[in-house]
Amino acid sequence: MLWHASAIKGYRIEASDGHLGSVVDLLLDDKSWTIRWMVADTGHWLPGRKVLLPASALGVPDAGARSVAVRLTMQQVGEAPDAVSELPVSRQMEQHLSHYYGAEAYWAYGGGTLPLMASPHMLGMRPPFEGEDIVAEMGDAHLRSMAAVTGYHIRATDGDIGHVLDFIVDDAEWRIRFVAVDTGHWWPGKKVLILPKMIREIDWSGNRIHIDCTRQKLRDSPAYSDAVTVDGTYADAMTTYYGLPLFAV
Repeated sequence: MLWHASAIKGYRIEASDGHLGSVVDLLLDDKSWTIRWMVADTGHWLPGRKVLLPASALGVPDAGARSVAVRLTMQQVGEAPDAVSELPVSRQMEQHLSHYYGAEAYWAYGGGTLPLMASPHMLGMRPPFEGEDIVAEMGDAHLRSMAAVTGYHIRATDGDIGHVLDFIVDDAEWRIRFVAVDTGHWWPGKKVLILPKMIREIDWSGNRIHIDCTRQKLRDSPAYSDAVTVDGTYADAMTTYYGLPLFAV
């Protein structure tokens, strides 16, 4: 199922044995446009703390209950390293967190999505430290705060088109299928979707995303608005129109 990332913000996070907090952000990998971590505010349970939860531990969000389940216990989350204060998250910190949660290191397998391993904290054993011998050479991770990227300017090959409004995420693999763009003064009152594969370059210091597409091509793309249901049929129409694969890699 596809979700607007902004809609998930504020959802309650339910561990296997209780309520542990709420969603405040998602961290995306700017190379594969995959969600790697959910940022959780532990609220009254652990006041003043924010922790990272691996995407591989996330269940399917429940719109009715405004919640998302995680395949972790409250003790696991409560004892997790506090990494949010160290954003941007380094590859070394990701390695440490993956090791703690028992989640395999995705970069050791070409950056793909991976299922959560059986919890080592429940089994009473140390998990394998995947990629332990190569992490030093990997450098920092390409992780970005989704909240921070929202609002970035978008530039087509022939001019500005607006700014990032939202992200549309597939909950099956927690990958970003589309970036929603508010076209602002260029096309007042309209919105368009772009595929991650269309992104040519990101100027992080200038808060700008460059795409390989003209303004007219965007105007003629499948219509998008708050009333349009973005589903598999719509995704097929978009990939056919642009002649591009759905995902960045």
